[in-house]
Amino acid sequence: MAPRFGRRGLLGLAAGAACLGTPAIARAFALPVAPRADHIVVSKSKRVLELRAKGEILKRYRIALGFTPEGHKTASGDGRTPEGLYWIDRRNPRSEYFLSIGISYPNAEDEARARSLGVRPGGDIFIHGQPVRPREIRAAQGKKDWTAGCIAVANDEIEEIWAMTPLATPITILA
Repeated sequence: MAPRFGRRGLLGLAAGAACLGTPAIARAFALPVAPRADHIVVSKSKRVLELRAKGEILKRYRIALGFTPEGHKTASGDGRTPEGLYWIDRRNPRSEYFLSIGISYPNAEDEARARSLGVRPGGDIFIHGQPVRPREIRAAQGKKDWTAGCIAVANDEIEEIWAMTPLATPITILA
């Protein structure tokens, strides 16, 4: 015989079920209506990320980079942000850094370079917001460049970037 639930019981079950699969760091936001970028250009030396459409700059953001920002990323753990042409290849709405947009590093050239040096090229390079965990927030505070090789912006800015850049958007990262 199946258990019988009253109206309150059913509402409680539905609410509990809705919460089960939601990690503590998950969050939602409303996507604003925004123009679409067709290219992202990052200047590491200027610490700027630009969203462009048909060559025109739509938005410009100040950025933080890897903790060793000079030079091209060559090995896992080197703290460098890669340089070159990549693509937006994935999105993570449950990132530990308030939304993250994946960059297609390493490409074939990066892998060949790392192989010739006898090292691993690394991976998991993202454009992301600020840390969500208290320990990482404290570690990043007051530092100009604090990521492991990613490109970091403010949380409200990553929401705009997320809304304006579809998958497969090219990203050029300059020295």
